[in-house]
Amino acid sequence: MFSSPFLFLNELMKPTKNFIEELRWRGMLQDIMPGAEELLTNECIAGYAGFDPTADSLGIGNLVPIMLLKHFQLCGHKPIAVVGGATGMIGDPSGKSAERNLLSEEIIQHNLNCQRVQLEKFLDFSAGPSQAEILNNIYWYKNFGYIQFLRDVGKHLSINYMLAKDSVQGRMETGISYTEFSYQILQGYDFYWLYTHYNCKLQMGGSDQWGNMTTGTELIRRMATGNEAFAFTCPLVTKADGTKFGKTESGNIWLDAKKTSPYKFYQFWLNAADADAGRYIRIFSLLSKDEIEAIETLHNAEPHKRILQKKLAEEITTFVHSKEDLLSAIKASDILFGQSTADSLKTLSDRDFTEIFEGVPTKTISKSLVENGIGIMNLLVDQTQFFPSNGEAKRTLAGKGVSVNKTVIESTEQKIGVQELINNKYLLLQKGKKNYFLVVVE
Repeated sequence: MFSSPFLFLNELMKPTKNFIEELRWRGMLQDIMPGAEELLTNECIAGYAGFDPTADSLGIGNLVPIMLLKHFQLCGHKPIAVVGGATGMIGDPSGKSAERNLLSEEIIQHNLNCQRVQLEKFLDFSAGPSQAEILNNIYWYKNFGYIQFLRDVGKHLSINYMLAKDSVQGRMETGISYTEFSYQILQGYDFYWLYTHYNCKLQMGGSDQWGNMTTGTELIRRMATGNEAFAFTCPLVTKADGTKFGKTESGNIWLDAKKTSPYKFYQFWLNAADADAGRYIRIFSLLSKDEIEAIETLHNAEPHKRILQKKLAEEITTFVHSKEDLLSAIKASDILFGQSTADSLKTLSDRDFTEIFEGVPTKTISKSLVENGIGIMNLLVDQTQFFPSNGEAKRTLAGKGVSVNKTVIESTEQKIGVQELINNKYLLLQKGKKNYFLVVVE
């Protein structure tokens, strides 16, 4: 019945660290079933968390179950990530106020493929008792007939039991389809299947999943002749100011570098409020309790230096992307605070450069204007209107207050040529410390 050598070793092995205590001090534990902590303290087990393929990238909200699985594995247990190739076609009603739009099989498969690549970055898949697994639940549903499912699974749960779930109760007034109503029994069967084939005794996830999780433990109890399985939840991550975590004015923060660049990703964490940074660094980093408390002590002594936010941003950017991406993001960030030169600007990628200055005034001019050198006054006033008049431009230039590509302009007679172009395309005008203007040369 069981397929992994881990399943025959776990009762003989002891965890290397107390998993629940680790989560408790990190603020990552909300609801936990009786007996779960004792099991996790005395035995190495398999446990899982689920991922919904609604997008072709995981977002930073998905980092919570990823970190749960990561800590689970570091404590000596076996993590299983279940991607919902089947349940993703239904849609989880938990936390939703209206029916979801159903995705096609092709889109779901594309999303699953993308998410699988991301998940493989965070867990250890090398052979051993705690080897990570990624499973797609379409595997155990694709040949499961509807009548067979109703007879073998559906008869074990009453309508009253299913109606009592918060995910259903919250939708009774606005309406819930049978499709989404049935989601909890599908997720419950996921747990039963994993219990049967991988001896998986634990499910973990966000607090909004508690109803679906307990459905799984109930199915295992009823279908596996009284056997026990367990679940616990992590609090949903929120911001202290009440705004939604994981979103900015420009949209979601994704783990895919093509959807959210490492620079923007780094900036999101760097801009965390003091009231949030302490919680975030516990949840989203692998730093120890002593390390975090030492950083907080330094931060509290000089909060204006934002030591806590910088360490938070460094740890998570490296974990999700790479050390190289972190260094590039730091270099790009330094530009905004004047710690850069023309040479350093030219080392930025085209994407990083445009994203750093996203939102600043921009003007496109013809490349023919700079091929023989364009006069600085012509550039600042006539072509870009960065200055409203020649007089204001001359006064600012006289005070050494104008720079092109971070190089101070010394004379009103100076010319700018193609050799000054960044990535053969851009000129960065600046007056004062942070008043920028981007010229696109085409």
